[in-house]
Amino acid sequence: MRPRTTQRASERGHAVECFFLIRVLKTLVLAVAALSLAPLASGGSRAVPRLIFPVVGPVTYTNDFGDPRGRSSHQGNDIVAVKKSPAVAVEDGKVTFWTSSASAGCMLYLHGKSGTMYEYIHLNNDRTMKNDNKGECVAGTAYAKGLKDGASVQAGQPIGYVGDSGDANGIAAHLHFEIHPGGGSAVCPYPYLKRSRVLLFSAKEGAEISLTLKGTLVTVDSSLGTLSLRVTGLTSSGGLSLKKLSRKLTLELSPDTAVAYDYGADASLDKLDGLSSGTKIQVETALAPVTFEAETGSALALATAAVTIMSN
Repeated sequence: MRPRTTQRASERGHAVECFFLIRVLKTLVLAVAALSLAPLASGGSRAVPRLIFPVVGPVTYTNDFGDPRGRSSHQGNDIVAVKKSPAVAVEDGKVTFWTSSASAGCMLYLHGKSGTMYEYIHLNNDRTMKNDNKGECVAGTAYAKGLKDGASVQAGQPIGYVGDSGDANGIAAHLHFEIHPGGGSAVCPYPYLKRSRVLLFSAKEGAEISLTLKGTLVTVDSSLGTLSLRVTGLTSSGGLSLKKLSRKLTLELSPDTAVAYDYGADASLDKLDGLSSGTKIQVETALAPVTFEAETGSALALATAAVTIMSN
């Protein structure tokens, strides 16, 4: 009988070992799954949410985080853009102006709702489009018109203007952008920038805006009420002007849309159906309150008011 008891004890031991091994494996699987689904984070700090891209309009940037800068290393990414391009809040939060840094020039802190702190450095200090250095670190020059130090802002809201203040003086206008999860050390912004939402335009909260869009026709279907174009230039009724764009946009083609040729002759709405892809057109959108969907260029978020068929 003793050998049988020993065998049973051995079997129970193996069963217990298998039970605990299965629990460990399950825990590991769940941990890996949670990591794969979690937002980007750094060093145990609070997660950085998906951001709004910090500059509106055409830009260029590379992953220059960590590049040598004298005796230190680069703590952000430089986003090269047209001087005075709008810089916008990447998430909801509060802003703090910083005006006394010789190296940063006109600078702004955005204290995000997520707990992440963002730095906007080398904001504009020029009164003209030349490098005159005659402006100050004030709202309307470096910071968005009407913006106050300590103000609460929403994601996508204009908060500043791209420039070359501080030790960037005379260099191509750019935004030095930093991300500090949990207010701690800087992390590389590049992966967050690459997965961010890019705005078509930006406007003050509560504003009613119409856009003038220049570009080429992609597709149109008056029966379905849709028109798609590749936008190359944009002007808003709020004063924003952007050039050298290349963005496909699908609009709601309103049945009340006025259609005409650029030489003055009127045309019917169904005339658009006969246009070839690549035809140059200009579209006026209907005046409407600003929405996040419209700012991000979501399909059918903007409606047409007028379409002009360009002759060349």
